[in-house]
Amino acid sequence: MRQIRYRLIADELRVRVQSGLYGAGRLLPSEAELGTEFDASRVTIRRALETLREDGLVDARQGFGWFVAAAPLQQSLGQLATIEAQLSDSGIRPERQILEFAFEKASQHVQMVLSAEQVLRVKRLNLADGEPFALVTVWCRADLGQHLSRADVERSPFYELLEVPLKGATQTIGADAASPENAKLLGIPVGSPVLRCTRITTDTDGRAVLLSEHVFPAHRTEFVVELPQAERSIAPTGLRLVE
Repeated sequence: MRQIRYRLIADELRVRVQSGLYGAGRLLPSEAELGTEFDASRVTIRRALETLREDGLVDARQGFGWFVAAAPLQQSLGQLATIEAQLSDSGIRPERQILEFAFEKASQHVQMVLSAEQVLRVKRLNLADGEPFALVTVWCRADLGQHLSRADVERSPFYELLEVPLKGATQTIGADAASPENAKLLGIPVGSPVLRCTRITTDTDGRAVLLSEHVFPAHRTEFVVELPQAERSIAPTGLRLVE
């Protein structure tokens, strides 16, 4: 009877995944929650999920839980481009939800980076095919962003809105654990692994005009760097150890 039971549960979860009710990369309810819903033991629920994993529909990571299997969303670090543009090029539908939009006094760190006392701060949630993909906060010098509205930054990236020529950016990527606030917005467990990316964008005069912080669920994201030729050292340029 247990064998028939887990197959019935697996069939129901398969329908939810294949119908899109559970989108790509989405975290599934916990084994305990599924056990309550289906009035089944944890052993039965896990067997049902293992069946779906064998079919390539779901996957799991320790300390994270079960999620709908999907190829990681890749971002190239070899060019100055927006998240949305790279997703669109991959056939994925990008969306952005503006969570906060405010002109305010810059914190000490932001002031040091942008050399500005007043900034425009925009916090947004990026989605890929309807599922949370990144939590992004952007700080822009107030003199450059004074003509922008909430609707502007919801519709277009800063790179298209700023009236200054851009030169490039310095990007730093590190591992972190999801805070309660970030976990809730990204739909992941508190303390689960995330990638935290800080980017400083400069104009053609070398002056910093944008500071942005991106938080990505680690199970959904890969960064790709092309190394066109071999050097004496095989370590990527800019690699450093954090003590």
